[in-house]
Parts: sequence; structure tokens; C-alpha cells
Amino acid sequence: MFGLDPTVLAIILLAAVAAGGVCYAFLFSRMETEKKAANRVSRVASADADRANVKAARDRVQEMSKRRKSVQDNLKELEKRQQENAKKKLTLKSRLTQAGLTVTPGRFYMFSAIFGLVLMFVAFLADAPVMVVLGIPVVAGLGLPRWILGFLIKRRQNKFLDEFPNALDVIVRSIKSGLPLNDAIRLVASEGKEPVRGEFRRVVESQQVGLSVPDACGRMANHMPLQEVSFFAIVIAIQSQAGGNLSEAIGNLAKVLRERKKMKAKVKALSMEAKASAVIIGALPFIVALLVYMTSPAYMMILFTDPRGHLIMGVSGVWMSIGIFVMRNMVNFDI
Repeated sequence: MFGLDPTVLAIILLAAVAAGGVCYAFLFSRMETEKKAANRVSRVASADADRANVKAARDRVQEMSKRRKSVQDNLKELEKRQQENAKKKLTLKSRLTQAGLTVTPGRFYMFSAIFGLVLMFVAFLADAPVMVVLGIPVVAGLGLPRWILGFLIKRRQNKFLDEFPNALDVIVRSIKSGLPLNDAIRLVASEGKEPVRGEFRRVVESQQVGLSVPDACGRMANHMPLQEVSFFAIVIAIQSQAGGNLSEAIGNLAKVLRERKKMKAKVKALSMEAKASAVIIGALPFIVALLVYMTSPAYMMILFTDPRGHLIMGVSGVWMSIGIFVMRNMVNFDI
């Protein structure tokens, strides 16, 4: 075989390079055009995606703004309704309902009058002074029964607060298991403990006469005027207006109510020393007066027989009342 001449090989190599350069020169413009077109398409697609994202974000902001406005309007409406209810003077029938009593106002007045007359008869038999005999029916017939009624209302409200978070937990578990809110409320109304069962039974009865769940829960605050009940009504009303995870909202409410109860117990424990001091300071003048009367009756009787003693006791009573009122406000905390 004959070897190729180096000159021929160089010429062939140069021809191949020249052909490649010519091809690249013709194809370069086309490749650059395609590359620019691809970049432009990519930029347009990314711009479209950005516009879609911006639009979605704007829609989410608008939706959140609408929900926030709806929640604010609902809260304002509930607050206005609660203020109107607070301004209304509770009737005796409402107070008897809050105490869980089935007694009618007429019977309550009759029992109060009988109680006052009985105590007046006892005071008359004990040969008490005329002013005491005439004053006992007023105090025993008007003041004492209403004080007992207020005590019963407070005790029932405390029992309700002890059981209310457990009832909310039952509602949360029922909703998570697939039951609707109405059935969860009926479950509490049938299986709960008093007085929670009675209050939720009123909610169920209100639904049966045509009220919605938020309105029926809002009416619960009329029979049980507590902030915790108002919170529950607000949660139900907001969920019905704006939507959301109801079980999570009610679960958070139950947790808040338990933490609130713990805080009240902690504040009560920390304020017991101040309350004991206030009781001792308030009772000290009466104890000293009783001891002085037991040791020297004549020394104390001048306060009851002399007009100047009456004036001194009147002024002392006013100052004692002011001091007791100030100490009471100092040791009572609102949570």
C-alpha cells in the first residue's frame, strides 16, 4: 500500500475544517434564534405562572379579608347583644331559672312572706324590742330569700363550669368520629351531667322550634350568663359564618377554659392571705366592742343611750363600710 502524502492529508483536514466552519456559520444563527425563542417561551411561561401565583395570593388575601370582616361583624353583633342583655334587669323568673328552681315567682314571694312572718312571731315570743320585731320581716322576707337565691345561682354556675370543658371534649370527639354538630349537642343533652345537660337540652329544644344552632347556643347565655358560655356561642357563630375546623376550635376552647380555671384557682390561693387579713381587720372592731361590753357593760352602754354615742356609731359604721368595700375590691380579681 502506498502511504498518503502529508500535503494531501493536510489539504483534506483543512477542507473538513472549512466545511465544518461553513456549516456552523449557517446553523449558528438558527440555533441562536431557537435558543432565544426557547428563553422567551420560558420567560412567558414563568410570567404566566407568576401572574397565576399573584392572582391566587390576591384571592387568598381577599378571602381572608372577607372572613376577617365577617368574624369582626359577628363579634360586634354578639358583643352588642351581650351588652344589651347585661343592661336588662333580670326578672325574678329569670333568676329562678338560673338557679335551676322550678318554683314560680308567686310561690317564691309567698314562701318569703311566710318565712318573714314566722321569724317575726319567733322574735315576738322572745320578747324582742318593737323595732327588731318590725324589722325582721323586712330582712327575712325580702333580703334573706334573695341572698339564698343568689347563692344557689352561684353554686349552679360553679358546677356548670366544672363540667363544661368535659362536655366540649365530648362534642370534639363526636365531630371527629363523623357526627354532625346537632347530634353531638344532643349527645351531651342526653348523657351529660347536670347542670350542663339541662342547658344543652334547652339548646336542643330551641332547635326543634326552628332556631339555628348559633342562635340556640347564643340563647344559652341568657340562662347561664358566663363568659365561658359566651366564648362557646362566639366559636359556633364564627364557624357557621366563616367556616373552618370546628373540632379544633372547640378543642382549643376547652383547653382555654381549663387553663382559665387553673388561673382562677391559683389567684384564689395567692389571695387567701389578703382575704384572711381583711376578714380579721373587719371583724376586729366588733370583737373588741363585744369583749369590752362583757367586761364593762356600763362603759359600752353609753353608746346606745346617749345621742352622741348614736352619732359616733353612725360615723363608725360609715367608715367601716367604706373600709370593707375597699378591702373587698383589693382582694377580688376578675379573670
